[in-house]
Amino acid sequence: MSSAQAVAPATGTEFAAVVNPLAGPVPRVEVPTAEVLAFHRRLPGYEPTPLLSVPALAERLGVASLLVKAESSRFGLPAFKMLGASWAVYKALRERLGADPEPWHDVDELAERLSPLRPFTLVAATDGNHGRAVARMARLVGLGARIFVPAGTTDARIAGIASEGAEVIVVPGNYDTAVARSAEEEGPRSAVISDTSWPGYSEVPRWVTEGYSTMFAEIDSSLAAAGRRQPDAVVVPIGVGALAAAAVEHAQRHGSRGALVGVEPTDAACATASALAGELVTLRGEQHSIMAGLNCGTPSPVAWPLVSRGMTGFLTIGDEWARRAVRELAAVGVEAGETGAAALGGLDALRDRGGAEALERVFGPTADVLVLVTEGASDLGAWRRILGVEVVGTPGGGVP
Repeated sequence: MSSAQAVAPATGTEFAAVVNPLAGPVPRVEVPTAEVLAFHRRLPGYEPTPLLSVPALAERLGVASLLVKAESSRFGLPAFKMLGASWAVYKALRERLGADPEPWHDVDELAERLSPLRPFTLVAATDGNHGRAVARMARLVGLGARIFVPAGTTDARIAGIASEGAEVIVVPGNYDTAVARSAEEEGPRSAVISDTSWPGYSEVPRWVTEGYSTMFAEIDSSLAAAGRRQPDAVVVPIGVGALAAAAVEHAQRHGSRGALVGVEPTDAACATASALAGELVTLRGEQHSIMAGLNCGTPSPVAWPLVSRGMTGFLTIGDEWARRAVRELAAVGVEAGETGAAALGGLDALRDRGGAEALERVFGPTADVLVLVTEGASDLGAWRRILGVEVVGTPGGGVP
């Protein structure tokens, strides 16, 4: 694994489009999608998130249609992360228990089946949403939670994690430093639930990615109900790559030839740097984008074989593009935080700035495009400051 210098944003309007030089056949991965979906349906508050058709944005962007999978609220949390965290926690605890907790019909029964493990603590590193999801799952099944966050994590995100009953520890340094610190907590009475991997630790991150298959199963159901085909292009925020890997797996299962395009902050573009280097790269320095959930300096090694081969290209954007996308989504009734709006921000930047003709062609006038909006207003104060107002319209609807 090599290192690359992180690029510090200057104006917030930086942009680059890169065709993935490593794109090629993807390793075959089997995902128990039906089992994962059945598990999620037993958790309190499960309901599919909406798939919205947004013709006003499609017209402005010059594409045939624009669909938005809006993960503004998932299990009552302001992001999609509970899908991966809950499934990974379940699989990890099942292994620690040494027995299958089935049958159970609701989370109270599951907690009772897991009672022989107590006292037990779930541990995670996070920029906010993953850690809160792990803490929520710990609370649901009667376990403790210890969550490590990097220095600079906003008070609102820390408060959100603490509201789940978790112990929150601020680690000097960046997200990668928090990950390294969390790894030290693995023990007989604790389990690390990470969405990224390192040597000797790959099973749990793999389960996190499996958990995200529910999102794509819901997308398939919504498309089928509306009589729509699979989109020509999917735009996804990357981070460590767990969600992007799930998108690649979904495309593989469908035999899809559609494009998969990843979006990263300019100063946290670790997947783009790795693709250009032809190997995993760790960015030097710290990452300070307002797209906090994407402030990752190293792609997950377990996700990388899929991301490196399955992504068509990458878009890297400064923070102003995320702010603009937050406002655009709010104007059509979609609540999206800075991280959640990143995918649309990348598409905005490509349309305004151009570059990488092969990627511009992907989003032509006949293209049906799907954008994954992965986060709502997880930091309500920041969201309101971007909008310049106190409230906006309520998200809703579905694919007409």
